[in-house]
Amino acid sequence: MARIRKLVAALSRRGPHKVLRGDLAFAGLPGVVYTPEAGLNLPGVAFGHDWLSGSARYSGLLEHLASWGIVAGAPDTERGLAPSVLTLASDLGTALDIVAGVRLGPGKISVHHAKLGVIGHGFGASAAVFAAAGMPSRLAAAVSMFPAVTSPPAEQPAATLKVPGLILTASGDPKTLNSNALALARAWQTATLRIVSKAQPGGLVEGRRLTQAIGLPGPHRRTQRSVRALVTGYLLYTLGGDKTYREFADPDVHLPKTDRPDPEAEPIALEDKIVALLK
Repeated sequence: MARIRKLVAALSRRGPHKVLRGDLAFAGLPGVVYTPEAGLNLPGVAFGHDWLSGSARYSGLLEHLASWGIVAGAPDTERGLAPSVLTLASDLGTALDIVAGVRLGPGKISVHHAKLGVIGHGFGASAAVFAAAGMPSRLAAAVSMFPAVTSPPAEQPAATLKVPGLILTASGDPKTLNSNALALARAWQTATLRIVSKAQPGGLVEGRRLTQAIGLPGPHRRTQRSVRALVTGYLLYTLGGDKTYREFADPDVHLPKTDRPDPEAEPIALEDKIVALLK
């Protein structure tokens, strides 16, 4: 456990690589891409943003992944009041095509076609599930961070997934009307559910956001540090094949900065979520 604590502590800080930032628009898709300064056959991910957010609200997370040698592309589409989860899922696939199919930077950066994943937060976390279901044999892993209810629901494609997955939630998040983390974990048989200690599901978004004006949570640094460490370690193993981080993908290993899920927990009914909301 002491070794794992050291790994988590190290992964919560920036990695050893200098980071470059590029524009996905050169390939016809609004968005950004973050890469380490150099490296061939790197792991790569496409990232989906939350409702009323965009890639700029996750620059710290994307830079963090790149600093640890993971290329991260993030489309800046579906940012309106009524976004389409299916369209964002399609755009995640397009972003992954760009990341994996184009020699990035000054020709010193490339992504390996067998080291690809999709990740997302909130609304984008559910979009990542749809994206993974749309390319079942192409991905090495998928990550859903504090997933949110969408229409159509992400539980349907999740039930078809065979790809390894990581679902992050907070202790009180499953009781909220917007969260579908537990239902997603039950449907997605190859995913590991982890509860991030003292996390705020909306706190992953960086900087001020429009929803703060109506009382929704703003950035939460503890959440950001914990999630960055857990996700980076998971991706370094599942995509990069680095056995140093094997435990990050082992559902039987209790990681620092997480609480143990209750294996006997019953599904939370809609009426119970409404009662929790009114308290």
